[in-house]
Amino acid sequence: MGFQQGFLWGGAVAANQLEGAWNEGGKGLSVADVATYKPNVDVKEYKKHVEVSLEKIKEAMVDKDTTYYPKRRGIDFYHKYKEDLALFAEMGFKVLRVSIAWSRLYPTGEELTPNQEGVKYYKEMFKEMKRLGIEPLVTLSHYEMPLELALKYNGWNDRRVIDMFVRFSKTCFEEFGEYAKLWLTFNEVDSVIRHPFTTAGIIPELCDGDEIKCCYQALHHQFVAAAIVTKMCHEIIPGSKMGCMLTKLMTYPRTCAPEDVLATQDKNLDNNFYADVMVFGEYPRLKTVQLKNAGYYPKMEEGDLQILKEGTVDFLSFSYYMTMTESVDPNAERTPGNTVLGVKNPYLESSDWGWQIDPIGLRISLIELYDRYRIPLFIVENGIGAKDVVEEDGSIHDPYRIDYFKAHFKEMKKAVDAGVELMGYTSWAPIDLISASTSQITKRYGFIYVDQDDLGNGSQERKRKDSFYWYKKVIETNGEDLD
Repeated sequence: MGFQQGFLWGGAVAANQLEGAWNEGGKGLSVADVATYKPNVDVKEYKKHVEVSLEKIKEAMVDKDTTYYPKRRGIDFYHKYKEDLALFAEMGFKVLRVSIAWSRLYPTGEELTPNQEGVKYYKEMFKEMKRLGIEPLVTLSHYEMPLELALKYNGWNDRRVIDMFVRFSKTCFEEFGEYAKLWLTFNEVDSVIRHPFTTAGIIPELCDGDEIKCCYQALHHQFVAAAIVTKMCHEIIPGSKMGCMLTKLMTYPRTCAPEDVLATQDKNLDNNFYADVMVFGEYPRLKTVQLKNAGYYPKMEEGDLQILKEGTVDFLSFSYYMTMTESVDPNAERTPGNTVLGVKNPYLESSDWGWQIDPIGLRISLIELYDRYRIPLFIVENGIGAKDVVEEDGSIHDPYRIDYFKAHFKEMKKAVDAGVELMGYTSWAPIDLISASTSQITKRYGFIYVDQDDLGNGSQERKRKDSFYWYKKVIETNGEDLD
């Protein structure tokens, strides 16, 4: 059958990883603005890259430098968005996934009215997207909550943050709803357990010695907030659709030993839990029992479960980069993935950052997710971070990137032919930007090269890679011509 007419081909970015202008236009500090680049830490040790403390946060707040705080400078999309959007339009993008920096509209998160400079910026950006024929897919929360909410409330651990997020979301719907019909609530909502500060503004010293308990309480508050704003989105924006966003962490058993199969089942059920709540509108029984037995079941207010039931999403979106295996063998070699560690699969190749490349795993994931949830799916992140070389004539040859996408698109098509309802695909990321985990730019994902190094040196000139022209052809033929 191939991809449906109107299939949404495009790319995905996040405000905190490309906008820059961290102290312009009335923007307040976000959790991303205190994330540091650590050149002496191995890129495969992601936990050391995202660890945080009150002392380090306070140091960052008085440090106005951007050298080791790369997300403060991004790639200057704030000033160059028209140039970058024109390049996306040249590739033929049907859709662009973007996020709205909460602290650009509400600098501390506690204001009662939005910062009008921030509103104006995003409105102009959406107008330009509309002029170019690019449909926005807007993420409300993509690792960029106001820093003040982390310091004052320990982030999403405090229920009062729900009302602040609802106010922010209402502003987004009212101000930008005429331009955007497709929305997402929380980026990789499951990631709160892996990097609590980045995802939910949780600071370990403020957790009374039980950070995991804080995480599950914060997660519940995000679930409630997501359900409220999903319902609100439908009411404010006619014809709008709201999705949830999951990190798809497909895990295989390392061996057929029952113990390995059981350990794998535990990981896959946990990965599904987050989407279960947002699609089905309730906590799954098995996870409920597990959380209660561990003492991590969150405090709920009367009416919370009804809110979850009434605010279910219209589609399920997810990121997919790699798969991993699981084993109870303590000596099994482990390798990094998307902010996780898994047992290395000897049948797969790996990227320069150790992420294992598994195109067939994408087909398996699509079929599994569609069979489980039976609502439209949207792949909103997929790509490969690599080291690109600029030739003397300025060209950038990246056949490894083309090979990666080609293999994944073939498997996508097979899943669609099998009956999976797939809305669209947005690559991560169509232009080089700052890495979420390691805060570096030399882990390059883009079809467009940005002349900038990890310390911010460079002209920021944009250059088309070979993959730019290849992806343009893919879009023109709706995924039929992959050669």
